[in-house]
Amino acid sequence: CGECGKSFSRSFNLIQHQRIHTGEQPYMPCEFPECGKRFQASSHLLVHQQIYTEERPFCCPDCGKGFKQNSTLARHQHFHTQERPYECPECGKSFSRSSHLTQHQWRH
Repeated sequence: CGECGKSFSRSFNLIQHQRIHTGEQPYMPCEFPECGKRFQASSHLLVHQQIYTEERPFCCPDCGKGFKQNSTLARHQHFHTQERPYECPECGKSFSRSSHLTQHQWRH
C-alpha cells in the first residue's frame, strides 16, 4: 500500500485495504432504519431485506407454508416425503438434514 506500506499477497486484498484510506464504500446499504448492514451483492441485500418485509415467495405445494429461500423450502419438503437422504456410513442411520447427520457422527 502506497499510503501505509502494508503489503498483500493478492491484489484484491490490497484494493479492499486501500478503501480504508480513501473512505470508499462500494457496499449497498440496507435502507431500513437503525440496521446499518452493507452488502457487496444486490442478491444478498435482497435476501437480508426479507427479514423486514416478511416476504415469503417460496410456497410448499403440499401445505402452503411460505419460505424466504428456496433452499429452506427444499429442506422442508423432506418432512412431507419422509425422505432421509443423509446416511451415516458407520451405522446406516439416515437423516433428513446433513447437519443432523454431522451431529450424529460426532457421537461415534
